[in-house]
Amino acid sequence: MEKCLRSSLASTVAALSLGLGLAVAVPAGSAHATAAQCQNGANGFIDISDDASGTVVRSIDMGAGRTVTLQHGNIRGLQRGWAKISGTTVNGDLVWMDWTTNGGSKWLQCGPFAVDRGPGTSKTSAAKTTSNDKNYRFRACGYLKNAGQTKCTSWW
Repeated sequence: MEKCLRSSLASTVAALSLGLGLAVAVPAGSAHATAAQCQNGANGFIDISDDASGTVVRSIDMGAGRTVTLQHGNIRGLQRGWAKISGTTVNGDLVWMDWTTNGGSKWLQCGPFAVDRGPGTSKTSAAKTTSNDKNYRFRACGYLKNAGQTKCTSWW
């Protein structure tokens, strides 16, 4: 009984956090595609500058002075979403963006992309056009090389 109550409470807290749009630490889970399916224009993704910045809609503190954000903005004339890792990064930290068209049951993982320009530099995923369809969603995820941990934002 106590185990059921703990499980129910955990489910309720997770549902409330997601409903409020708060970032939560969750395992990235297994993606249903390869990174190649979002690079060089594949599936409508475009490569963007690692220094690109837009409106932050989700953010998660990765620890060690690093943050992963889900951003959107006007890139090449269209509203697009992307993931970005920044802060006290080190080469080998990873960032990626998950994209779903069915509310998160299955998704395409765009990345991972590794920080490769030296300590303290940012890295972005490829960018994908946004949509008003409630099932068409994004989340940003990151992995810290030195901490061995993965965290993702909630879906947006």
